[in-house]
Amino acid sequence: MFSKGVRYMLLSTLFFSLMNVCVKLIPHIPAMEIILFRSVVSLVISYFALSRQKVSVWGNNRGLLIIRGLTGSTALVLFFNTLQNLPLATAATLQYLSPIFTTILGVFIVKEKVKPWQWAFFAISFAGIIVIEGLDATADSLYVWMGVASALFSGLAYSSIRRLNTREHPLVIVFYFPLVALPIAGIYSIFNWVQPEGWDWGILLLVGILTQLGQYYMTMSYQAEEISKVANLNYIGIIYALAMGFILFDEHFELATYVGMALVLVGVILNVRYKNRLSQ
Repeated sequence: MFSKGVRYMLLSTLFFSLMNVCVKLIPHIPAMEIILFRSVVSLVISYFALSRQKVSVWGNNRGLLIIRGLTGSTALVLFFNTLQNLPLATAATLQYLSPIFTTILGVFIVKEKVKPWQWAFFAISFAGIIVIEGLDATADSLYVWMGVASALFSGLAYSSIRRLNTREHPLVIVFYFPLVALPIAGIYSIFNWVQPEGWDWGILLLVGILTQLGQYYMTMSYQAEEISKVANLNYIGIIYALAMGFILFDEHFELATYVGMALVLVGVILNVRYKNRLSQ
């Protein structure tokens, strides 16, 4: 019924959504500490994968790789904080702004041009943010804009990856994320340690495993199918988030909040489809 690439992307989106749920299940654990555990799991898996392929883990463009690690780590800290303090679907929606920031930053970083129609699509998405921030009683303004900042830093991280282009092995780029995040999260956690108890240990382990699975199947999807055919499937994550938020956390929204979420997604999806049509 579905092609291999579509199945892989659906699995990837599911694993990332489950990872978000795990983060939300442990609001008493600081975001930095969760990143510490996630980084350990990711670093070990990435290192052994690179060793098996006999690829140097250090790469050739270390400055840009470190920038990718720093911006990605900052985005993750902000995103985990929004997950722990906002409804699941709201936090997930804000993160979907990252493709817009990637496009805007591309003007300055990789010298790409933004068409007039794209600015209209950006305006639609940001109108959705204003609706959520102003009309969702469950959304704290501080964490809404923290979610927007997370998407901005994700855009910076993705732009760094685009600058690296094919000059680095994909797993080397993945490896630098936990390599940079681990010492930062480690130093923070030494002074702000919250002892995990009981099921916390299993959930922290799952955060790392689910992240790796999500990244693995996303890579497999992009290798098996044209990006234009599978990229939009990422937005099924909103359906996962709405369903899991309702079932697991009893999250409910006003009609205006759904309108705001829809505006964000419409603007992002129109931009992605427009870019795909231009590239074709």
